[in-house]
Amino acid sequence: NTSESPVAVETLDDVPEHVLRGLPEDVRLFPSAVDKSRLGVWATKSILKGKKFGPFVGDKKKRSQV
Repeated sequence: NTSESPVAVETLDDVPEHVLRGLPEDVRLFPSAVDKSRLGVWATKSILKGKKFGPFVGDKKKRSQV
């Protein structure tokens, strides 16, 4: 008998307030397209190449890792 543990789903309640306040106007957090148990960063309109926003907190990933 194998039973799997339920997967914890990340919600907006898990996101620190300073992160939500620091999001650019046209960026939102929604369920990830890669991992449905996590939140992903989504643009609501095109972001110009070279546009910078932050600060970035976390681990940077290589293109091959995302």
